[in-house]
Amino acid sequence: MTQHDVFDTTIIGGGPVGLFAAFYAGMRGLKTKIIDSLPELGGQLIAVYPEKYIYDVAGFPKVLAKDYVKGAVEQGLSTGAVPCLGETAQSLEWLPEAGYYRLTTDKADHYTRTVIICAGVGSFEPKRLEAPGVREFEGRGVTYLVRSLEEFRDKDVVIVGGGDSAVDWALAVHPLARSTTLVHRSKFRAHERSVQQLHDSPVALYYPFYEVKEVRGNAWLEEVVVHQTRTGEEHVFPAQALIVAIGFAADLGPLKTWGLTIERNSIVVDPRTMATGLPGVFAAGDVVTYPGKFKLIATGVAEAITAVNHAVVHLDPSARLDAGHSTNVMEKRERTAVSAD
Repeated sequence: MTQHDVFDTTIIGGGPVGLFAAFYAGMRGLKTKIIDSLPELGGQLIAVYPEKYIYDVAGFPKVLAKDYVKGAVEQGLSTGAVPCLGETAQSLEWLPEAGYYRLTTDKADHYTRTVIICAGVGSFEPKRLEAPGVREFEGRGVTYLVRSLEEFRDKDVVIVGGGDSAVDWALAVHPLARSTTLVHRSKFRAHERSVQQLHDSPVALYYPFYEVKEVRGNAWLEEVVVHQTRTGEEHVFPAQALIVAIGFAADLGPLKTWGLTIERNSIVVDPRTMATGLPGVFAAGDVVTYPGKFKLIATGVAEAITAVNHAVVHLDPSARLDAGHSTNVMEKRERTAVSAD
């Protein structure tokens, strides 16, 4: 029989929740692997929002996503997790004779006794703004992803959207930009405090019922035409940058074929254990759903702890579900390491 390098748990997703799951799994003594389709750890925070402030993690009044990710990666790998990046999970097969799973990606086969899915929203693509000229000027003033705020310094910036991302970008951009205009077709859906800060800021607000009618320019974006859909009123704004923040189209992709219970692109779990319907397969973070679910980093890391602890008991029914305070766990782990040496 072929000998495989079998891990105790494999975490699908290297975002904030997956990284904390890896850290905590290592604390509990599990041989741990992380698989992520992106080329670097950090998930959507580093791929889409590196310059965006995060407000919902304990210990930080606010922290830039890239700075938070730096600490999360350091913590996540500190207990021995092995990252496998640029790999997309494709299939999961239980091998009854071996007593573990074969997890196949687009690059390799991985072998694991348990799985913790922390895939966020799955694969995601920004929703495109459909208006004349928008596609023509993508990469020439029109952008869906903000990698650096400095690119907006001293520019006239128009932002489209009404959720947390659009409001946060408006608040972040206006101190650097020459002018900032936010356009939205409905009421704002961001956190109440952020919306109040927006109204108190110098950002020009055009809502509700305002939409982009057309974007124009030559070699680079030069102006954005906005109209009020009920009255037909039009405004032409000078613009060297248009940030489109109208959401993402998410898809769980191959995970939908694994036999998991899926509701509205989320995996149904038991919130007491974070177990899915597959033995030894758990999930945590934005990828899951259950009654009363909140999609926050803070709640996601708590779910990761629950998932890891129940994975430990799944592997060894005699193990303690609650390992106790982290200080005690790490001291025990360090003593074990010293003894092994």
